[in-house]
Amino acid sequence: MMTADRKTLEEKLKELLGDGRVSLNETVRALHGRDESYHAERLPDLVVFPETAQEVSEIVLLAKETGIPVIPFGLGSSLEGHVIPYSGGITIDFSLMNQVLEVRESDFLVRVQPGVTRSQLNKELKKYGLFFSVDPGADATLGGMAATNASGTTSVKYGVMRDQVRDLEVVLADGSIIHTGSLAAKSASGLHLNGLFVGSEGTLGCFTELTLRVYGISEETAAARASFPTVDAAVEAVVSILQAGIPIARVELVDEPSMEQVNRHSGTGYPVRPTLFLEFHGNSAGLRQDIGFCEEIVKEHGCERIDFETETEGRNVLWEARHNLAYAFIHGHPGRKMMVTDVCVPISELAGAVHHAREAVDRLGLIGGITGHVGDGNFHIILMIDLNNPEEVGKADQLNEAIVSYALDRSGTCTGEHGVGIGKQKYQEQEHGPAIHAMRAIKQALDPENIMNPGKVIDFKQEGSEK
Repeated sequence: MMTADRKTLEEKLKELLGDGRVSLNETVRALHGRDESYHAERLPDLVVFPETAQEVSEIVLLAKETGIPVIPFGLGSSLEGHVIPYSGGITIDFSLMNQVLEVRESDFLVRVQPGVTRSQLNKELKKYGLFFSVDPGADATLGGMAATNASGTTSVKYGVMRDQVRDLEVVLADGSIIHTGSLAAKSASGLHLNGLFVGSEGTLGCFTELTLRVYGISEETAAARASFPTVDAAVEAVVSILQAGIPIARVELVDEPSMEQVNRHSGTGYPVRPTLFLEFHGNSAGLRQDIGFCEEIVKEHGCERIDFETETEGRNVLWEARHNLAYAFIHGHPGRKMMVTDVCVPISELAGAVHHAREAVDRLGLIGGITGHVGDGNFHIILMIDLNNPEEVGKADQLNEAIVSYALDRSGTCTGEHGVGIGKQKYQEQEHGPAIHAMRAIKQALDPENIMNPGKVIDFKQEGSEK
């Protein structure tokens, strides 16, 4: 943006929001010019902090008038460059829109602003004996989680972010404010806009309010840690657990290199073996039956040791170790940058996909561990790479290409939960085929000037042209 244009825009935004909620400070801009990925940073021209949907609407209208991009920003915990403003523009930081607006406990619904974090919401819901199920690990904002269709450890039982959204308030590229759903549990009316906007990564509009489904806290919870001789045996055990219909709430795979990092970072003494972290929710009688059946299954698949945690403190230690795995790798490899892959395959293809991934990591001589929400076929390779070593960066790209190709060849997806951003954009045509034309047409219809988080998810091309 030209200096004069930025000055004019700054003045107009300060008239709207006041001096304190418009920032050109380089430190503030730098915080909004990157996420937790390895993608190169790029600073926005300025950062604004709205408090209402109407203010967001007026910000977007100013951007539309000047043709300046708008990038919604939650906490910057994304992993594919979603919030990095490569075209410059205005970053809208939603941290001041962080109120839990309404808890409808009888309807099992909650209405929140986009800047509310997962932990903040669950702290409020606990007063009502309720909880919000989507658990991506990072304490992300709910607006950001909806934007990327986040999931995490509990998706095997409760579903992903898209399954929890009843209604969204969205500011479109023309400044209009719409609602995408209702409070009803189901509807056969109109197009399914919730499904369209969840996962759109700010490319179709800005979320200013979300109505979400919540759940009652289970009577009892038990967790377990099961060690196996091989990754294949662990994955095959997961498939058998799911085929048996056991209503497991979480089932996570952590391979040997990852378990080594867990022990170093968390101070635990877990066996350094391929391990499943499991959790069961239910009542006392049902839980005992589920646990017993699960124990039989894992032993049939060569489980060497299974330890149960029924007390809250023990469960918290176990799941904190799992959730902190990425940070364990980061702290264990100073000077390197984390790159995380994110494919998802049909359950029947999971064992082969994980085995293929481990072989590829070893063959290329990369530093990395495999983990994932294997109950729904989603797994990750956590790679620690030296960005100053072109050969190593090339090998990491080669690895990513290999596992994505493997997943797509088996009717999987290039991203199970991290989203597309810029990192997975190059796979969109390969994965979606002719459907990419419909996606471009929707983008063109809702954002003809391409001001909403441009350069993300799909390349902006007018259908029938070479643009």
